[in-house]
Amino acid sequence: MSSPARPATSTVEEDWQQVLRLLPADLDESARTTGAFRRRRGVPNAETLLRLAFAYAYCGLSLRSVVAWAARRDLAHLSDVALLKRLKKAAPWFSFLLTAKLTQRLALPPGVGRSLRVRLVDASSLACPGTAGTDWRLHLGFDLGAGCTDHAEVTPAADGETFKRHATGPDEVLVADRGYAQRPGIAAVVKAGGQLLVRLNWHNVPLQDREGKPFDPLAAAEGLAPGEMAEFAVQTAPDAKADLPAVAGRLIILRKSEAAAEAARRQVRLNARRKGRTPDARSLAAADYLFLFTNVTPERLSAAEALSLYRFRWQIELAFKRLKSLVHLDALTAHDPALCRSFILVKLLSMLILEDLCRDYAALSPWGETRPAGAVGLAGLPGSGGDPAAGDRRDADARRLAFPPPRLRPGAARATPQAATPECPSPLSRPILSHALSLS
Repeated sequence: MSSPARPATSTVEEDWQQVLRLLPADLDESARTTGAFRRRRGVPNAETLLRLAFAYAYCGLSLRSVVAWAARRDLAHLSDVALLKRLKKAAPWFSFLLTAKLTQRLALPPGVGRSLRVRLVDASSLACPGTAGTDWRLHLGFDLGAGCTDHAEVTPAADGETFKRHATGPDEVLVADRGYAQRPGIAAVVKAGGQLLVRLNWHNVPLQDREGKPFDPLAAAEGLAPGEMAEFAVQTAPDAKADLPAVAGRLIILRKSEAAAEAARRQVRLNARRKGRTPDARSLAAADYLFLFTNVTPERLSAAEALSLYRFRWQIELAFKRLKSLVHLDALTAHDPALCRSFILVKLLSMLILEDLCRDYAALSPWGETRPAGAVGLAGLPGSGGDPAAGDRRDADARRLAFPPPRLRPGAARATPQAATPECPSPLSRPILSHALSLS
């Protein structure tokens, strides 16, 4: 199999000054503070060290190729072993730069403090060359309103998915898949004053009714017709030993179509066969339904709107696909843990820069200037035009442009938009999209 195409070295050559413009200021000071740059020894300054790191991680050059390229351009003069040691030592600095970039996206502009910021959270596995399992885990947060990454954390494989990794507050709602359906994480979000929308399995989060009696989701779902939904006032079961209080919320159940249910049942059977087990009857029955738990009030998010909002979770899946297809995050080239960490952090930093470039310039024809796009934004997205804010409320038609329909093949029939049904509500309907991007 041929290796994937790598980004051209033009990024660290003629485009380097534009990349620097999007990085935190005073690189020398931060490099000294974090211990990444104490002595020159063939590398004149911190900017050059960062440039070498981009050539290695983003451009996909080997260590030997990087030092040969740097010597040819008279940027730095060192051996590949010296560069290896430099990059391993610089991991805390790359982490500092990544954190600084993410911090730029956290501030809300005046007038939107009462909006509910929608953040998608998920994690992905990374493996070193020659290994079949998981060596590293990347945890991401994605601001749906701003259309950009707002949290990134790299951990060893043993550190699993949990809401605890994502700081939240009273003006935010976290949207996550079943991997985050754990009582400690749910309790942590509520303790911080945040809100959540998370998918459940039928058994992973014990539920009670509001009187403290056990609540069976499968029993509650009986009698639903395909495409029909139901809503129940529930709470998570408290655990005194783990110091976990009950969290009040709503359980929203959707009966899938027969085709979708059969596909889910096939997956349950396949997973059981891989483990040498007999499929659990209740798991097969639960495959007919979608279970969502949320503590957002019905006045702010109805059951139908919650189902539509959950469908936007696919945006963070696309963010992972971009990381792996555009900057080849999954193509780890090292086994050394410190070098791997530097490699991943520089890849993430490059992705944030790509997002900034798209935000500032994608709506305009390039003219050779280095200044941002100013007040003109991409499809009215919050944070565009140099404003790092997230969660702003914009015109619904402008927000609609942020999610263009897929391109049709030549000669393909053009579909006519139809009204949303309870079974498959349209994610681009005006009221639902308004809630997804700026709940009020």
